[in-house]
Amino acid sequence: MSAAEAVKLIPSGGRVLVQGGSATPQTLVKAMTERAHELRNVEIVHLHTEGYAEYAKEEYSKSFLTNAFFIGGNIRKSVQAGNAQYIPIFLSDIPSLFRTGAMPLDVALVQVSPPDKHGYCSLGVSVDIVRAGVDHAKYIVAQVNPQMPRTFGDALIHVNKIDALVDVDETIYEMKMSEPTTDEAAIGRYVADMIPDGATLQMGIGGIPNAVLSYLDTHKDLGIHTEMFSEGVIKLVEKGVVTGKNKALNPGKIVSGFAMGTRKLYDFMDNNPEVVMMDIAYVNDTANIRKNPSVIAINSAIEVDITGQICADSIGTRMYSGVGGQMDFMRGAALSPGGKPITALPSMTAKGVSKIVPTLKEGAGVVTTRAHARYVVTEFGVAELFGRNLAQRAKALINVAHPDHRESLDQAAFERFGKAFGVYALA
Repeated sequence: MSAAEAVKLIPSGGRVLVQGGSATPQTLVKAMTERAHELRNVEIVHLHTEGYAEYAKEEYSKSFLTNAFFIGGNIRKSVQAGNAQYIPIFLSDIPSLFRTGAMPLDVALVQVSPPDKHGYCSLGVSVDIVRAGVDHAKYIVAQVNPQMPRTFGDALIHVNKIDALVDVDETIYEMKMSEPTTDEAAIGRYVADMIPDGATLQMGIGGIPNAVLSYLDTHKDLGIHTEMFSEGVIKLVEKGVVTGKNKALNPGKIVSGFAMGTRKLYDFMDNNPEVVMMDIAYVNDTANIRKNPSVIAINSAIEVDITGQICADSIGTRMYSGVGGQMDFMRGAALSPGGKPITALPSMTAKGVSKIVPTLKEGAGVVTTRAHARYVVTEFGVAELFGRNLAQRAKALINVAHPDHRESLDQAAFERFGKAFGVYALA
């Protein structure tokens, strides 16, 4: 049927899950928004989405309320203006909202590959929280797109379970790899040196993860178990660096919840049995993460205070992104034999503001607690925090701060810890 007909399954007062990331079903989202004049109080939930998100604007506030589990750039202004809301939650916990009935779903809007000869479509590049969503929504509305790669794992859904099908042929959203800056390249080298052969990697997308991947060419038998991945992994697979043979869980497989990149990545994923896209409750379960050897979890931050508290979701009181899966993998890596939870960030913002700070900004969220933080890496080196007291942590973090800010950070640490800062601080 047409998209306009399909979205008539959305009721006023209902709750709609929108598939996220590169799989965001643009045609269906636009058709839903075009029904705004006849809909009232529809709650929209999703992870980070890409592309069209007009429903989150103030002009549609009587029709739609957005509750995002993670804030993407397309709704950030709406959240900050109060026209959309954010739900703080670990990524691994979201599927349980749907499975337990705590958050019943009326409709799931998804994008799938065409059915194979057995009638199975694939959720493609975004399985994450959507697997639980399609299993428990009253109605499934799918745009069927031949450009969506067919992936395996938890991605398959039989066409008979879909209530409305809309044929589209549109480009899957692409995110191009950015070239690492000089600082990001330096961070990447430090992190790469911390990765042993046979390790299992978790990393996202962006300059720092790309830089890390670029320094792994001589490593051996790395594995991938990550909530998301990008095309930097492809080169390492082709060179035989990523084999996954040492993984205890899903050996030989690249395990992920969602993926974002260019067509090169999507073609690599298409019908590739080496790639398994799984329910995020499985991928991000610390009990699963810890089974793999030497899990190296690489996550980012907005700022880190001198005791090791890590803010990754807000700039003061202003929400920026979300909790996501950072804590899932920070803890899972810490519990893995030989694992290393790493926070990697440039020492300063583009405006010269230090990201290593005496205290977090007022209202800033602590995503990773000081007890969970173990390694903080900037372009100036690695600060090891595990087993260190507060004064020792402060000294280690100041040592990797930008030189322009070290004197003021030293003064703040001395005022806070007194003589202990000199007595206990690391050389």
